[in-house]
Amino acid sequence: MSIINDIERFVPLCEQEARDKEIMLHFLRTNGDAYLRQNSMAHMTASAWVISPDRRHVVMVYHNIYRSWSWTGGHADGDEDLLAVAMREVREETGLKKLRCLGDGICSLECLTVDGHEKKGAYVPSHIHLNVTYLLQAEDEGLHEKPDENSGVAWFTPEQALASSTEPWMVERVYRKLTERAKAYME
Repeated sequence: MSIINDIERFVPLCEQEARDKEIMLHFLRTNGDAYLRQNSMAHMTASAWVISPDRRHVVMVYHNIYRSWSWTGGHADGDEDLLAVAMREVREETGLKKLRCLGDGICSLECLTVDGHEKKGAYVPSHIHLNVTYLLQAEDEGLHEKPDENSGVAWFTPEQALASSTEPWMVERVYRKLTERAKAYME
């Protein structure tokens, strides 16, 4: 099944998701390079809200560019299997290896603004991440940093995760939503 079909089947639970779903589907249908970051206006990304084996905590990374505790995620870089992208990013950014998707696939959709920044010595202009989020459970606990992207990896209670992020929009519009959706799987 394609990501377009997965997004079409996704049932938005708020106005933000409904609007972002429309934008993503239009973008995917009209941009042959939607999965490549070479599209400097917007491109597909995937993220994960990762629950611990005891289902009491979520993993967060201290993101070097955003200077905040955040979820894991990254660019599709040509890969149309966004669940695989989300899992790859979790493995790379946290060291967690055994992951499984909870629920029926997509947990959340977001169009996220990215301010211009420097990466690997080059300027990256402001753009949009058309992001698909998955709820994952980790099956092991070995954490490690990915120094070129983050300078911390830790388990937080959901409340600590919300309090630790310094990005108000992400906390209110994304992390709080994901925390609520994950409650069905947590104690």
